[in-house]
Amino acid sequence: MHIHHLNCGTDCPLGGALFDGRSAGPLGHLVCHCLLIETEAHGLVLVDTGYGLRDVAHPHRHPEPRITLPWRLMLNIRLRERETAIRQVEALGYRASDVRHIIATHLDFDHAGGLDDFPHATVHVMQREYDDATGPHHGIVARNRWRARQLDGVGDWRRYGARGEAWFGFDAVRDLDGLPPEILMVPLPGHTWGHAGVAIRRDDGGWLLHAGDAYFYRGEMRRVRRHCTPGLRAYQRLMEVDATQRLRNQERLRRLSVERRGEVTVTCTHDPVELDHCQAGQPL
Repeated sequence: MHIHHLNCGTDCPLGGALFDGRSAGPLGHLVCHCLLIETEAHGLVLVDTGYGLRDVAHPHRHPEPRITLPWRLMLNIRLRERETAIRQVEALGYRASDVRHIIATHLDFDHAGGLDDFPHATVHVMQREYDDATGPHHGIVARNRWRARQLDGVGDWRRYGARGEAWFGFDAVRDLDGLPPEILMVPLPGHTWGHAGVAIRRDDGGWLLHAGDAYFYRGEMRRVRRHCTPGLRAYQRLMEVDATQRLRNQERLRRLSVERRGEVTVTCTHDPVELDHCQAGQPL
């Protein structure tokens, strides 16, 4: 399987290095790291979609905006058509219909905006995430993170329970409908209750774990002590549903990234340095 690392959305929050740890100016630079997996017998598989074409065209159309104004302002979202997953798939010479499966780490607005750009794809998600995203929303975060207009166009949902077989000490959901056994979902609740990572067995025998929003900053992995910028620490606390679960799973991921560094590569959604390294084929 060949894995493409895509940036399907850019956020530039006010605060610069207080968010991304490296910007010299007043604005930070965060990404929406998605994966496009070329499989031999199962077509193209997307892991998350970032922002979509309709987000770019109509992000705040009332009465049900695809992205709410408070979150657009807080993150200073830069909506660019060329960064959408569909346009990047087309730039690689494929069509939208070639994307047969989408695996969602979770359904926040910055991960699910491009779902309706691939109307023929089967969307795989944890059952709890689907229930929370499509059910009643209580509280300001829940009302802003899950956007019905991004989800309404999906015609084929496949939903999974949180228990499964062991994978490096984590529960893993194997045998995803229509997908090869080399692709697993790894439940990682805390950011949302139905949040999951996606593990892909590479052709060299190693694993890539896309951990979604289980962590946000490169300094939270591959070292004994966690380090995170103040801006991203605050944002993670704002968006979490359970601090204990989030930090416990983050600690487990950190141990995995240290103890199995030569065997498992762990990456997240929003860190631009991790994305740069993955796109360049460099070790993290």
